[in-house]
Amino acid sequence: MSKKPSKPVLACVMGDMNMVRALGMGGIGCAVVTQPGDPVLHSRYTTQAMFWEDFENGGEPLIDMLMRFAATQPEPPVLYYQQDAQLLMVSRQRERLSRAFRFVVPEATLVEDLVDKARFQILAERLDLPVPRTRRIDLATGTPPASPPDLDLRFPIVIKPLTRFIAWVNVGGEGKAVEVQDREALFRIWPHLVAGRMDLLAQEMVPGPETKIESYHCYVDPHGTVIGEYSGRKIRTYPRDLGHSTALTITDAPDVIELGRELVAKLNFSGVAKFDFKRAPDGSLHLLEVNPRYNLWHYVGAVAGVNLPALVHGDLTGLPRPDPVKARAGASWCNITRDRQAAREYGMPMSRWWPWMIRCEAKSIAWDDPMPFLRNTLARVLPARAR
Repeated sequence: MSKKPSKPVLACVMGDMNMVRALGMGGIGCAVVTQPGDPVLHSRYTTQAMFWEDFENGGEPLIDMLMRFAATQPEPPVLYYQQDAQLLMVSRQRERLSRAFRFVVPEATLVEDLVDKARFQILAERLDLPVPRTRRIDLATGTPPASPPDLDLRFPIVIKPLTRFIAWVNVGGEGKAVEVQDREALFRIWPHLVAGRMDLLAQEMVPGPETKIESYHCYVDPHGTVIGEYSGRKIRTYPRDLGHSTALTITDAPDVIELGRELVAKLNFSGVAKFDFKRAPDGSLHLLEVNPRYNLWHYVGAVAGVNLPALVHGDLTGLPRPDPVKARAGASWCNITRDRQAAREYGMPMSRWWPWMIRCEAKSIAWDDPMPFLRNTLARVLPARAR
């Protein structure tokens, strides 16, 4: 009698629906760590759940909860992290977490250098990385100056927080950064920046819209071998300028892949990362940031044939590596609700957006996993007394 194959080792996911769907496409069940009410709780791929409200202030209690959960599992789960705060926690507590979990994370100092934008600028200058000129603005402590300093930068510039604080929304609104056209505009917003009481980074702006932002995605093993990779480009963001991605597509961009590989080697990087570039009008690529963590791109990457979270899972659980596959260019992702808003802001008629959205292969509603979208939609449109 043949032996029944064992289930894949459980994934413990501090992440969203995009991560869970990518892992689910690899046949991997997920224990999610999230807030109550998160649509991911209703996914067919979610088998267990733990609740946590504030990852920015997780600390020891969150570690304790994770360790207690891992102790109940027959094998050490594979741990995934999608936010900067989660990445920093895993990196700083790697010794303790490694007693109960399997995971990949870059070298500790490199993690700190990549997450903190001021440290990243120092690293970029030391390694001669192709980043725009940048200056730090310290406003978190002490008495801030009454007027902005001379930054010695060419306008327009963008101003963004050193790390991704939730409190940034009070300064920058829904956007990731604030665009400043000239020194007079900097004087006008200076009191607002000072009131935010956080350290900032000012950076020369690469000309062009958000659709000129391209990215290199990879999983690199501890020996420096690139196990999986692909390139991509933003289609739309909301808000339109310096906003969050609402629609993305996989591309076939050899120069993005080549530059991404060069930077992996320069950084002596291992783990999972997204390298964000902006393509200037002359075609050159400028590095904006490196995010050494999992992200929403992994769902569309899996649809395109390169499932980075599943490749990590296979390596950590001793499965044979599949043959390398080139990601299929043209595969697209969208957040339906946010992208509809973005399409309106871009002036795209709904008569064009609806057919595009229906053709989009990776989106917030999936026909084989519909409940997260449906439950979330019902929660928003139905009065509380009707639920």
